[in-house]
Amino acid sequence: MFIVAVTGGIATGKSTVTKVFEQHGIPVVDADKIAREIVEPGEPCWKKIREVFGDEVLLPTKDLNRAVLGRLIFEDKELRGKLNQITHPAIHRKIYITVFKLFMAGHKWIVLDLPLLFETEILMDFMHKIITVSCDSNKQLERLLARNELSEAEARKRVESQMPLEKKCEKSHFVVDNNGTVEQTEAAVNLIYNMMQESNQHWYNRMFILGVILVAGFIFYFINYVFDVKSLSWRQ
Repeated sequence: MFIVAVTGGIATGKSTVTKVFEQHGIPVVDADKIAREIVEPGEPCWKKIREVFGDEVLLPTKDLNRAVLGRLIFEDKELRGKLNQITHPAIHRKIYITVFKLFMAGHKWIVLDLPLLFETEILMDFMHKIITVSCDSNKQLERLLARNELSEAEARKRVESQMPLEKKCEKSHFVVDNNGTVEQTEAAVNLIYNMMQESNQHWYNRMFILGVILVAGFIFYFINYVFDVKSLSWRQ
């Protein structure tokens, strides 16, 4: 199995891209969805966030008040760092577990939706290919304002908190320009899908893992054999 990452900036249209892969039957692991799951009331991350930020970031239902928390972290880089320290390890841990399950299920390849792939750099070495979804800054801001109840100043802060799209595009294998129609974006993604389907990388990856298992098994057997021989000699 190999992994294809989909990344980009906030409100550039990553969901539109991953939806195309899902329609083709490719499993998509969504980091944002995992990030929401790990902060549900009672979860360890939820408890830590409550300790650090206080009850002011909670709704009467005890769910996180994302609007309040968002304003706090995007106005204060230090607070944003504290939130990342709480949530990122748990997010990555759940990603690893999910990917392993998909590998064991025999999938040829999967997609990881990772908005902060380049910012964190933690999962970079596991990616076979990286796709960045891009659009012009005005359209990005327009989409963000339409999606979230934010002022223009708040929306700009959120965009500026991430790595510039130009840099992400430079570091990627593919760039999907999402300035046009949905149909145009889907056509571009379908081309990438066809290329990935033709790739034999999953066989190389499986052979490598099989080789590692065989070597580990041989070493384990050899060590046990040596100890057995020594034990027998000692008894004699």
